[in-house]
Amino acid sequence: MEYSIDRLARLSGVSTRTLRYYDQIGLLCPARISNGYRIYGRKEVDLLQQILFYRELGVPLAEIGRILRSPDADREAMLTSHLLALQHKKYQIELMIGNVSKTISAMKGEITMTDQEKFAGLKDEMIDSNEKKYGEEIRRRYGDAVVDASNARVRGMSEATWKHAQELQAEIAEKLQAACAEGNPESPLAREVCELHKEWLCLFWPEGMYTAEAHAALAESYVTDERFRAYYDKMAAGCAEFLRDAICAWCR
Repeated sequence: MEYSIDRLARLSGVSTRTLRYYDQIGLLCPARISNGYRIYGRKEVDLLQQILFYRELGVPLAEIGRILRSPDADREAMLTSHLLALQHKKYQIELMIGNVSKTISAMKGEITMTDQEKFAGLKDEMIDSNEKKYGEEIRRRYGDAVVDASNARVRGMSEATWKHAQELQAEIAEKLQAACAEGNPESPLAREVCELHKEWLCLFWPEGMYTAEAHAALAESYVTDERFRAYYDKMAAGCAEFLRDAICAWCR
């Protein structure tokens, strides 16, 4: 079966403008041009389906094009990976729906929620976010066992511990900005920031993982990793380097 660009747009939910753009960048070209109109066949429909799969996963268009053009690409493996990612996303959504529903029922006095139930959705959401941003890197650096143990530690946090972690994070940010303004990474205030930072890390890292060397290595990534650098430099100009210097001096 063949489709005009308008029919394909209605079928797929993708605008004709987007389809024209995909043609322009060579991502999805029509099977043929008839009287100046783009005509798409079964092959192009299947290709568009795959493009939308990857888009849903947040893959950039340039990377999607590279994958689809690669003769070595294992499409079945990629779709299986996509399915697993969607199933995990479904699990996260269902978990949050259940958590919100229970919260509403608890507010009505219909049920009593345990501390674990109150924070299960929030903690899993944080774990999922961290896995997406840093999962591949930290698993390569520390190994699956360490990362899985850390995630389990977060899931097992009580309400009091979870609240303490959030309060620590806020206190670190406030005192770090003040210490950075002083400009001395070895000042008493900077050392206090480092002590708080260690306490915060130990809430999330598996038991026995913390060492001064590991702390200093993490601090170095605050400068070398643009995502960390951007996070800390939003607090104050040069804040990432200041924190790195402070932690390294404190660890020595």
